[in-house]
Amino acid sequence: MTWHKTLVRIIKIKDLRNSIIFVIGILVLFRFAAHIPIPVVNSENLSAFFAQNEIFGLINIFSGGGLEAFSIVALGVAPYITSSIIFQLLTMVIPSLEALAKEGEAGRQRINQYTRVLVVPLAMLQGYGLVRLLQSSSANVIPVDISILSFSTIIITLTAGTVFLMWLGELISERHIGNGISILIFAGIVSGIPGSVGNLFVNFEASEAQNIVLFLIIALVTIVGIVLITEAQRNVPVSYARRIRGMRMYGGTSAHLPLRVNQAGMIPIIFAISLVLFPPLIAQFLTRINNDFIVRASQFIMRIFQPDHIIYTTVYFLLVVGFTYFYTFVIFHPQQIAENLQKQGGFIPGIRPGKTTADFLNHIVSRIVLAGALFLGVLALLPFIMQLTTGLSIAISGASLLIVVGVVIDIVKQIESQLTMREYEGF
Repeated sequence: MTWHKTLVRIIKIKDLRNSIIFVIGILVLFRFAAHIPIPVVNSENLSAFFAQNEIFGLINIFSGGGLEAFSIVALGVAPYITSSIIFQLLTMVIPSLEALAKEGEAGRQRINQYTRVLVVPLAMLQGYGLVRLLQSSSANVIPVDISILSFSTIIITLTAGTVFLMWLGELISERHIGNGISILIFAGIVSGIPGSVGNLFVNFEASEAQNIVLFLIIALVTIVGIVLITEAQRNVPVSYARRIRGMRMYGGTSAHLPLRVNQAGMIPIIFAISLVLFPPLIAQFLTRINNDFIVRASQFIMRIFQPDHIIYTTVYFLLVVGFTYFYTFVIFHPQQIAENLQKQGGFIPGIRPGKTTADFLNHIVSRIVLAGALFLGVLALLPFIMQLTTGLSIAISGASLLIVVGVVIDIVKQIESQLTMREYEGF
């Protein structure tokens, strides 16, 4: 089916059409909120601060551009992402949460409620740290002598903005067009591309034409690579033994167990960004201390943890690879899969059921995840690679590109599944 025929079918289906219009309306509301600044902030000094500090460009990704304008949604959905990751890890460690997760939809709703509650203190903590950091900077973004009432108002506003975005994300998810939080991040990333492309044409010079062509080729190859790695999977054959119940025979069929190359998604890059940004952020605080040794050490840390420094890129790459392995084995449970296969009468041909099957699956995943980990590591260093090969700075990082492509694939799949469901409803 060609794309224009699919588009015509989407337009004809009333509830699907209304869902897409609703999501677009939510995104317009989000972009409107991202341009409502907090009054006490000096916008000119804030722009100069961002121009001199590349680290905050990475943080700005997950705020949808709201941080750069220090709007009411400046924190973005970062506290929600942090809360979700925390509960994903706690579910693997705390038996009561693990049992709750196995209770089905009711258990997942309880965990989601806990996640929402944790977002509030996390947003307040991150808002407090952000305001204090901007106050301690030499750019004079936020006055140091603001009143306690003004300070509290900023923290409450930032927290309310995060809760507002969390609510918008859930409204989008309920329409089954895609993951709401991911779509909000996607909208923030895409919204900055037209301005960057416009600046590129305004400052265009004929001598840079070759670099721009190379830039476009690298970007295209990267997008193709993201699609391939995102969709790549290893199909492990599974056979089901024949079972007789009453007068009927069940089983005797063959299927496959799909093991994705990149099971961790963008989570390793988020983890790595969080850790690699921590040293320079702390160093910025320490530069205000009246001690020559601490000031020099802080300046050294800030210098080597700039995105164009070899130490930063090396640490960033190793963290992404390491977290890919870590998170994959946190969410992948070969022993549980082996037990479920055995209960259902399934087995991998040539492999004994039980522990041997779990060891086999663990071996397979540890091999295929290497390709995903190395790809994510290279993707995280995409801005550095672009700067090195073309001399051009890009408006979209490797993490942003992974989010954009992943969200587009997810939206297309969910719309296709809804179209397929309507076909069966016709029968």
